[in-house]
Order: sequence, then structure tokens, then C-alpha cells
Amino acid sequence: MVALALGAAVVVALFVIDAVSPQLFAASLPTRAQDGLTLAISVLIESLPFVALGVVLSIIVQVWVPPGAIERWMPRRAWARRAVLSLLGMIVPVCECGNVPFARGLLIRGFTVPETLTFLVAAPIVNPIVIITTHQAFGFSDGILIARLIGGYLIANLIGWLYSRHPDPDGLLTERFIETCEIAAEEEGGRGRRSIAQFVVELRAVMPALIIGSALAGAVQVIVPRSALLAIGSNPTLSIVAMMILAMVVAICSNVDSFFALSFASTFTPGSIVAFLLVGPLVDVKMLALMRTTFTTRTLVGLVVIVVLAAFAIGSAVNLFA
Repeated sequence: MVALALGAAVVVALFVIDAVSPQLFAASLPTRAQDGLTLAISVLIESLPFVALGVVLSIIVQVWVPPGAIERWMPRRAWARRAVLSLLGMIVPVCECGNVPFARGLLIRGFTVPETLTFLVAAPIVNPIVIITTHQAFGFSDGILIARLIGGYLIANLIGWLYSRHPDPDGLLTERFIETCEIAAEEEGGRGRRSIAQFVVELRAVMPALIIGSALAGAVQVIVPRSALLAIGSNPTLSIVAMMILAMVVAICSNVDSFFALSFASTFTPGSIVAFLLVGPLVDVKMLALMRTTFTTRTLVGLVVIVVLAAFAIGSAVNLFA
């Protein structure tokens, strides 16, 4: 009810501003609202199949894979386990939306928070579909493909290492998700019954966040003037900042974001394109809404800071050597 009231208040405020100062909007508010709704629905439709696949894979990991079947293949050293888990995305062909329920399944199964975060951050970039589409869009020009793959892998392991130093890793999780873990551990019955029950639990947790994230992505895209971002595309530093902001706003699936970025390649620097391809799959508004089902707000703030700073550094290095 609070979210609904807040949303209604924002809509009313926008109409008031549009009536008082119409010059603030390049198009009428009803038109912009319609565009925002269309964009939100498109993001939702684009994400749904991958979310469903991620939920199914999550259930397979939680219910159908025998205990110890995955763990016995993992190295014993913590850093090595994280290094291997960050490559797991190469055999899980889902985008960032589907990786969230899959990561929830790893946590319920008993993997640590730093290990799961390492997988969650790396998987949308080392995904085989993402590798293919990025190569189709850019080939090996300016080192964009290589920088994206190596950069995503390094950022994931940096995040895993930093959060492994946390004194209370379980404190990074929301209380609601901890309760979900307890319910899953106490669930009785056959595998079929447990699969159905867990499917319902995961959908109830993920779908509201996906809808809210899609709505935010649509709203921000019609509020933030893209012309302002394009105006600074040629500056090596500002172009990186602009493309990172754009990546967080447009919330495009990592499987196809390379083709979107390709349209900016003639205007923006190679480093800014790399920064876009790194930030978007990890901390766009849709992804943050999904991760909020599992991780605390403070954890997500830390993730955003680390990803943005690391992406800026990698983008700057690409501009320097490209």
C-alpha cells in the first residue's frame, strides 16, 4: 500500500509540474507516460522467460541434484571455489534476471554469500549467449569483447573477496530470505511436491521485484533526457560516466545489450562502451530490484559502488590503450 501510494503521488506531482511548467517536458506527459508504460512492458516481457528458466534451474539445484554432487567438484580453498563458481555462468544460459533465482537456489543449498555473489556477478557476462552476441556486435575491435569478459570476471572475484572479509556474511541477506531458507529446509514430501512448493515460493519472491524494476526502468527512460548523455559522448572521462548512467537506466537484457551499445559506438569511446557492457548486467534498476529480494539495501549499495568504480577504471584503461 505504501508503494502504491508513493507511486500515485509521483504521478500526480508530474501532472502538476506539467501543468505549471510545460516547457520542462519535450512531449506531453500523457505521451511520455504511454512511452514509459510501453518500455516497462517490453522490459518485463523480455525478462520473463529468463526468470522462469532461472526458477526452474534453481529448483533443479535445490531439489533434484543429490547432496554433495556439486560440492565435491569444488576446490577446498575459498578463493579457488569462488574462481570456479564465477565460471559457472558459462554453462547456465540465462541472463541476469534468471541468475537471481538460480543464485537463491545456491544459497538455500548451502553455498556461502560471497561464493554466491561471485557467481551472480560473473554469470551475466561469461554467459555463452552473451559472449556470442558481443562478438557478433563488435568482433575483436578495440578489445571490447576481451575487456568485457576479463573485466566481468575480475569484478566478480573482487566482490567475492571483499564480502568474504565481512564479519557476518549472513547479515548481508534479508530476513525474509533467511525465513525462506528455513522453510525450504523443513519442506517435506516427494521431489515433485517440493518442486511445486519451491516454484511458488520463488515466483512470489521474484515477480513483484521484476514488475517494480521494469516499471522503474520504463519511468527513468522517459524522464532522463538521452540527448544530455549523447552530448558528452566524445569526452574520454564523461563518456564513461554517461554510458554507466545509461546502462543503469535502460535495463536491457545482457543477451542483447551489445547490439544496443553498438548504436553508440560511432559517438562514444570504446572504454565507455565497455563500461556500459559491464555495469548494465550487474547493477541496472531491474537487477537491483531483483537482488533486493535476497540481499539487504546496504549490501546492494556496496555492490553498486564497487561495480561502478571498477567499470570506470577498466573503461579508462581501454580508452588509454585502444
